[in-house]
Amino acid sequence: MTWNPEQYLKFAEPRLRPAVDLLTRIDAATPAHVFDLGCGAGNVTRLLKTRWPDAQITGVDDSAEMLARSAKSVAGVKWVQQSLADWRPEHAADIIYSNAALHWLPNHHALFAKLVNQLAPDGVLAVQMPRNFGAPSHTMIAETVVAGPWRATLEPLLRPAPVATPDVYYDLLSGFVKNLDIWESEYLQVLEGVDPVKEWTKGTWLKQFLDALDAPTAAAFEADYAARVRVAYPARADGKTLFPFRRLFIVATR
Repeated sequence: MTWNPEQYLKFAEPRLRPAVDLLTRIDAATPAHVFDLGCGAGNVTRLLKTRWPDAQITGVDDSAEMLARSAKSVAGVKWVQQSLADWRPEHAADIIYSNAALHWLPNHHALFAKLVNQLAPDGVLAVQMPRNFGAPSHTMIAETVVAGPWRATLEPLLRPAPVATPDVYYDLLSGFVKNLDIWESEYLQVLEGVDPVKEWTKGTWLKQFLDALDAPTAAAFEADYAARVRVAYPARADGKTLFPFRRLFIVATR
């Protein structure tokens, strides 16, 4: 899937808030090697560089479009274009940080074990993943898929929620690390503009479905979905839209 940095960054501020909340929970004074997995447009990588200016910061992403944006906006960082599923660090990692990226990868049991094994002693794995897949913003994508003439094309793209419940990650990680902090936060995001929830998902989960269709069919699919979420997330009297969004956080110290 190709990424559109401009679409994704339409909601840069609410997307950044959980990244900052995750960063503040990392207890590490002078890490040498810090990796930002799924660095995207680099707005979070910049915060890592600011907090640990003497560390070697490496941003990893499989999107050339996102990395081109990153390289222009953040200096002093090594940028690597690579699939996160295939990533291996050149040095044992003092910090592996990943904000809103690992939910795109399958088989979390194997994935998280592999990431922990790539930490140095006392290294930290810090992860945030959206866990909003049972909300109307996401279930209505599936409803739209099966309700229209695009069903045969899009239905193979549907899959179960990619992020498990917190207890699953506790059981997965607790035997491999000495400290483990797992929590969830639901952010009441206040969005502005026309069909803002549709615009939000268009920058992430919805995009894979739009990309699979020709332009006229994609426009029809997008309009159908927009009408559904407009009812689920109506504009308030002040013209703003409330969009509750649940996120899962993990900070594990090896």
